[in-house]
Amino acid sequence: MKKYSLLSLARNALSYHENWQQAWRSPDPKPAYDAVIIGGGGHGLASAYYLAKEHGMRNIAVLEKGWIGGGNTGRNTTIVRSNYLWDESANLYEKSMQLWEGLSQELNYNVMFSQRGVYNLGHNLQDLRDIHRRVNANHLNGIDGEFVTAEEIARRIPFINTSPDSRYPILGASFQPRGGTARHDAVAWGFARGADALGVDIIQNCEVTGIRRDGGKVVGLDTARGYIETPKVGVVVAGNSTTIADMAGFRMPVESHPLQAFVSEPIKPILDTVVMSNAVHGYISQSDKGDLVIGAGIDAYNGYGQRGGFQTIEHTMAAIMELFPIFSRVRMNRQWGGIVDTCPDACPIIGTTPVKGLYFNCGWGTGGFKATPGSGWVFAHTVANDQPHDLNAAFSLERFITGALIDEHGAAGVAH
Repeated sequence: MKKYSLLSLARNALSYHENWQQAWRSPDPKPAYDAVIIGGGGHGLASAYYLAKEHGMRNIAVLEKGWIGGGNTGRNTTIVRSNYLWDESANLYEKSMQLWEGLSQELNYNVMFSQRGVYNLGHNLQDLRDIHRRVNANHLNGIDGEFVTAEEIARRIPFINTSPDSRYPILGASFQPRGGTARHDAVAWGFARGADALGVDIIQNCEVTGIRRDGGKVVGLDTARGYIETPKVGVVVAGNSTTIADMAGFRMPVESHPLQAFVSEPIKPILDTVVMSNAVHGYISQSDKGDLVIGAGIDAYNGYGQRGGFQTIEHTMAAIMELFPIFSRVRMNRQWGGIVDTCPDACPIIGTTPVKGLYFNCGWGTGGFKATPGSGWVFAHTVANDQPHDLNAAFSLERFITGALIDEHGAAGVAH
């Protein structure tokens, strides 16, 4: 058995993947589908997967203008948590957390979900009041969380700077033990393989160039690979939502911003949790490879560029070095940017639109990755039934007319 395994390993190593089974098909688009999802990131693939699995819709396509996971899914820092303030947000993210906890088994694909816990630091008295309020609200919603003193933080993370003389003195933190990280690429690949196995067509290099309407309803899509007829279109294109809305003839209350992150050279394992700070707009974790994964807040200007301004990097690095002086001589390997779309109340839009048969899932800001399975689950329900699930009913486009906003800036100012 050992000899066979070594020979098999050597044979596959020299095959340059040529004989490996593909994880999903690459079909040509059909002339018509029962539903089409625009966007081949985590949320879009999850939506297609749950449409097929939970609602029995198999004649579905996912259209991706580039390659699977090549957008924001591959350009984020992979934090997962559900400790949001308001009931609407907390319940939606908690549904996602519950799906995360069984996702590798569900997809039969290791998404490398690691429940290493997430700390949200407080640096002043108002931060502490907000932390206590959020932890208490989480408990009322059955979500795990605790307040941690500065002394306890120093005991758990001995190399963090808890000096009262620091620029950002740590006075305490919230801690969600069930939070953590997952592997972003694996999430996209797992959902892609799962959707494909249920008959979903995943079509890459297929940019949508127009939305065709018959009166007030959608009837099809113009794409780089021809016209596709469909009565249902789900749009999940983080960062480019307003572009697709313009094609359909209406405006969205969404702004797009660059969001930056960077990783260091690999170092020995030292940080076994996630540390975030809204006040300094920085957060850090350590990957399984040993890289320090560091993220910032959004760049202030609007834009679609997958890069950002150096001043944001400089500010974030200064904050991280203040919190972790031990990392001051670690070299950074690379930097990248994604495009995030943000709503005025720091919460997403998941629901119907003025065009019948056209549904939008957008506006997640910098908090989209953690919601991936829950977002796909509720969006699939919305597309299949032409009405939202109870968990996403409050996240309608109409809330910006009625004024029933869900202001999550307190829990989502950095939002990761």
